[in-house]
Amino acid sequence: MDNPAKVSRDPAMTDVARLAGVSHQTVSRVLNGHPNVREQTRLRVRAAIAQLGYRPNKAARALVTGRSQLIGVIAQNSSLYGPASLLAAFELAAAEAGFSVSLRRVKVLDRESIASAVEHHRDSRVAGIVAIAPTASANEALADVPAGVPLVTIDGDPARSAPLVTVDQTAGAFLATRHLLDAGHSTVWHVSGPPDWFDSAGRVRGWTQALEAAGVEVPPLVAADWSAASGYRAGQMLARMPEVTAVFAANDHLALGLLRAMHERGRRVPHDVSVVGFDDVPEAAYFIPPLTTVRPDFDAVARETLSLLLAQVSEGEVGASQRTIVPALVSRDSVGPPPA
Repeated sequence: MDNPAKVSRDPAMTDVARLAGVSHQTVSRVLNGHPNVREQTRLRVRAAIAQLGYRPNKAARALVTGRSQLIGVIAQNSSLYGPASLLAAFELAAAEAGFSVSLRRVKVLDRESIASAVEHHRDSRVAGIVAIAPTASANEALADVPAGVPLVTIDGDPARSAPLVTVDQTAGAFLATRHLLDAGHSTVWHVSGPPDWFDSAGRVRGWTQALEAAGVEVPPLVAADWSAASGYRAGQMLARMPEVTAVFAANDHLALGLLRAMHERGRRVPHDVSVVGFDDVPEAAYFIPPLTTVRPDFDAVARETLSLLLAQVSEGEVGASQRTIVPALVSRDSVGPPPA
């Protein structure tokens, strides 16, 4: 008798059904996530799919389910660690759920660019749209997206009444600042990111709240961008101020620049100055010294984003659903007590 696992063409759904010992309709139900399938049967079908290397015909599946398996993503053309990590995590989450991602990169997150990206995705018949929109200009542009288009924003404006998933920047900055205060420092200085980024504003807010809650002085904010070069310039200034013993940098690249400036000025980290970053870039554990930082859960953000989007697609739920993911502090060697 022929082995059903061996076919001379690309395997079809009927081959999966034959190998699993179920009907064609049961395979279809498993592929479409239908709840009325016994778990044992579902596992048998999944095993047959894996054994045969079966790949569903997404065009045919869309005709059957009435739903595209393509998700449109809008993101700025940037190599910054946070947005790039969010994008990679979402692409993986979408793939695991059986969706493909159509990425539309824009040079700037303004009205014209976002409107063009939205129209491109709508012409492509995507199931829904995800926008990685961490700046104020993007928030304004997304307000123009036509009603009825399934849309979820990542890292957008928490004050906007629209589906949003974001890292709790305020809570993360509070953790970082509190960690430095708990080490015995009388106050904490902050090197911030660009003022038009919601991430930056949230981290300033958390830093301020932690200092005010402790009843200590709030030093002047040191404004910067997200680059190591900007952190280096800020560090050169702060290194000349003996009263500075603790610094919270708005991201790890700023912290890297700070470490270099402190080293050049003879301020030892953590013996003279303690430093905490944000993002936990892969290199953070290999800085000199290894950097204490705040780690966002980008995978959790991606999963929650997909969940919110699919709720809109499947059930038409378009409300003000917002989900916030609290980050974690990663303690390494860049924090110590203040100098005697």
